[in-house]
Amino acid sequence: MDSKQHGELIDRYSARNYAPLPVVIAKGEGVWVEDVDGHRYLDMLSGYSSLNFGHSHPRILEAFIEQARKLTMTSRAFQNDQFGPFCKEITEFCGQDLVLPMNTGAEGVETAIKAARKWGYKVKGVEADKAEIICCENNFHGRTVTIISFSRDPQFKDGFGPFTPGFKVIPFANPQALEAAITKNTVALLTEPIQAEGGILVPPAGALKQCYDICRKNNVLFIADEIQTGLARTGRMFAIEHEGVKPDVLILGKALGGGVYPVSAVLASKEILGVFNPGDHGSTFGGNPLACAVARTALKVLKDENLPQRAAELGEAFVARLRTIGGNKIKEVRGRGLLIGIELHESAGVAKKYCKELKEHGMLCKDTIEQVLRIAPPLVISQKELDWSFERLAKVLG
Repeated sequence: MDSKQHGELIDRYSARNYAPLPVVIAKGEGVWVEDVDGHRYLDMLSGYSSLNFGHSHPRILEAFIEQARKLTMTSRAFQNDQFGPFCKEITEFCGQDLVLPMNTGAEGVETAIKAARKWGYKVKGVEADKAEIICCENNFHGRTVTIISFSRDPQFKDGFGPFTPGFKVIPFANPQALEAAITKNTVALLTEPIQAEGGILVPPAGALKQCYDICRKNNVLFIADEIQTGLARTGRMFAIEHEGVKPDVLILGKALGGGVYPVSAVLASKEILGVFNPGDHGSTFGGNPLACAVARTALKVLKDENLPQRAAELGEAFVARLRTIGGNKIKEVRGRGLLIGIELHESAGVAKKYCKELKEHGMLCKDTIEQVLRIAPPLVISQKELDWSFERLAKVLG
């Protein structure tokens, strides 16, 4: 079938919860993909950072296939021979005591919320059903009913109420607003170190460190959602490291699955994750042997290929180069590592139209908010391939 025929099937049988670019991808290797009509494209979105390693990374694919031939699923009703080693390796990798594995990023956020609330009741001593979690404007943590309850995007909430109580929303990376919002019932601050879906918003230097210190002073947990920013994307293993902060609770996802399998994880101290008892929380697929084998290999590849340094060096140079593009369309270029946002002036029109135009030049990317074009290629991209992408960005946006 060609792209048109695939499109007709999708329009007829799929719920319309996405508005993708008109391309039907059939193959991928490294930073390149090919559609069903044989056209090649440079992938500059990398599955919203799920593909930090590129498409079909040989080591990750080998681990996936080898484990799939042996054992794919047991459920947590039984142990499996990948689970223990995975728990040891990821907790040591992240500098935490315990891990609770899940599948998707949203599940990871839900898990962190439950852990923070129960910690608040059992450890901090908050009165039953009074726990509050502080979140940030422009946040994106997923699309479950509880998570959209603290979203400020009207579309995310339209038609999905009633919503889960227990959340306050303050401006992003604002220490003064955080301090004013904390009460005796506050159990956690939930924040992204960089707001990716919010438009690649990078906090002012030191702001999140101040927020962390305020949390420490008030016995409030600092929860870092690193689902999209973590695992080398921003030039550090975790984006919060730019602030010199070790979060109380760390949420990972996307790249943890190596681009081949959904894996997420919540990591914290024994005091925090130790509040869970058998039956309190769980997931049929969370911690399955296939997921564990893939994630273990992904963590090894991150270190062996030194992807944080690669992202830092390539990203810094690429941002500087993007800022040289002339014309009157670009308002600002910002980001860290290879998580980059190009904000356009309103007079230039919405970013989505430029994504469509770039597709015609052989490059795939996506808008975040209306005026921001996200550039987030696989971290294995070469300098030559970045040069190739720059030529097309300069042509379309210059």
